[in-house]
Amino acid sequence: MITRRLNTLHILCVGILFLVTGCASDSIKSGYIEVDNGSLYYEELGKGEPIILIHGHSLDHRMWDTQFEVFAKQYRVIRYDSRGYGRSSQQQEGYQFTHAADLVKLMNALHIDKAHIVGLSMGGFIGADMLGYYPERVKSAVLASGNIRKSPGPSTPMDEEEATRREQEIAELKAKGVDVMKREWFEGLMNSGGTQRERMREPLWQMISDWSAWQPLHKEARVIIGLDAYAALKEKCPKVPVLLIAGNAPGNRYAEHPDILNYLPNGKQIVLDDCGHMLNMEQPEAFNAAVMEFITK
Repeated sequence: MITRRLNTLHILCVGILFLVTGCASDSIKSGYIEVDNGSLYYEELGKGEPIILIHGHSLDHRMWDTQFEVFAKQYRVIRYDSRGYGRSSQQQEGYQFTHAADLVKLMNALHIDKAHIVGLSMGGFIGADMLGYYPERVKSAVLASGNIRKSPGPSTPMDEEEATRREQEIAELKAKGVDVMKREWFEGLMNSGGTQRERMREPLWQMISDWSAWQPLHKEARVIIGLDAYAALKEKCPKVPVLLIAGNAPGNRYAEHPDILNYLPNGKQIVLDDCGHMLNMEQPEAFNAAVMEFITK
């Protein structure tokens, strides 16, 4: 397991070199893929090995605007809305599915056997679930600001005590007001950032404002495989190359030695200085360079 900090100036130079090479000549393709009891909206651009971008909670495919066309200069890039977000189907209370299984169905429909997976926050949880349950479908994984979510998986359904607690939380949220909750969530993400955080203010708020907020208003099933995936990961110790990316800013917390790396023989972590939770939006040049350097090795 390796953790290292990257000098922002160095990685920015790598990013600039990448930006001036190649050109994504294809037009953006978009559509819907059927999954069990729903559908997923996706967009794709470029040719070559596939990269799949997985967004964070409360957000949608637009969070990858500063990566989508850049990565498509060398790769076939797919970004999509997870179920319950963006243009994809809404979730249904009590209906059990997992975001990782949905992703596999998306890959099957697009005839993708293996892909480079890039996820941030909730997208990192989904990427880690893939490593635990479907490592054979992952060529490499970049997990930013999130990896294994240590919460119960589908093998431990919600019991009566948890359901009662969730009902209380939902009632409190409704009394507080969804708009207030969204604003507090947004400000928390903004406050995690470094000196360049203002560049993401408008697009970040637009996505959170558009978000339906279905998840905090309902008793959501175990859509993240979580501890079930962690148990599988510990048993398999997949040899997939994995890069964890964390942001080092006064308002952002991260683990110096994430537990998941104990079970990833080809895993490592890097830290981007002066950067918070929303790494790809706050410092896209540094983030893009780090991802491309890792994938192209």
